Amino acid sequence: MSAVKIAPVPSSVAPKASVPLANAEARTTARTATWKDYLALTKPRVISLLLFTTLAAMFVAARGWPGGWLFLAVALGGYMAAGAANAINMVIDRDIDGAMTRTAKRPTVTQSIPTRSALAFAFALEAASFALLSGVANVLAASLALAGLLFYVFVYTLLLKRRTWHNIVIGGAAGAFPPLVGWAAVTGGLSPLAWYLFGIVFAWTPVHFWALALLIKDDYARAGIPMLPVVRGERATVLQIGLYAVLTAVVSILPWTLGGEVRAVYLLSAALLNALLLVRSWQLFRSPDRPRAVSLYKYSMLYLALLFLAMAVDRAVAI
Repeated sequence: MSAVKIAPVPSSVAPKASVPLANAEARTTARTATWKDYLALTKPRVISLLLFTTLAAMFVAARGWPGGWLFLAVALGGYMAAGAANAINMVIDRDIDGAMTRTAKRPTVTQSIPTRSALAFAFALEAASFALLSGVANVLAASLALAGLLFYVFVYTLLLKRRTWHNIVIGGAAGAFPPLVGWAAVTGGLSPLAWYLFGIVFAWTPVHFWALALLIKDDYARAGIPMLPVVRGERATVLQIGLYAVLTAVVSILPWTLGGEVRAVYLLSAALLNALLLVRSWQLFRSPDRPRAVSLYKYSMLYLALLFLAMAVDRAVAI
């Protein structure tokens, strides 16, 4: 097994470091943008899991099927809002994306989609999202989707990402808005259980993201992004992953304290999923190598999806 070793941080890597924008935009291609390029702007793979939490929250709120038109509207509106946030993020981060192997071919880096066109696309997506969600669901759901976008762009991307390793801890709250959107779309309000769903995603995000950060830490170092494995090293990262895994497990059990909101199906499922999360986090802490980091990263995605699915099933059968 190849160890996930953290190289000494170069002196050029500082919280405010960045790659000159000219270097990134120099990688210009002459080809015309296609629909696939515009789809790539939305980061569909990143959106898929959080969109699942939006739709699962609808089932949890409705205690079953929330209705076909509402389901489709929230699915499309939620995707457009998240896609708009991702497109704006790509525009802002096009300089550092050009320095990272996994992002160097993004359309905002190659300029197959010019910056103005990318921003126009993002603003159009958000406008359509707000109109659709407010028209078919309600203004609260539309406003929460917009709030998630604003938090992601201004708090995570602009304020925190290049300045502190706490970026994903605080900025990760942006990814916890989708369950609130789904809940509000069904009920028109937010209950304590809805906020627990927010809390689960918020606590889960560092576990998921830092496992990935261990795998691509060299990319972050080259781009001057102060992610935890780069600025604090391997041991600090796996320790923080373990602590947040414990926090995630605790928060995921708290809905049981609400008195009848969730029952045995969810409690048993959460107990099993948390046991596996803690075991894998402990294994990574004891042996921080690449296979265990990959294993935890992949399981963390399955964990969140199955946890929300278990709550949706529990609420549906508990009527």
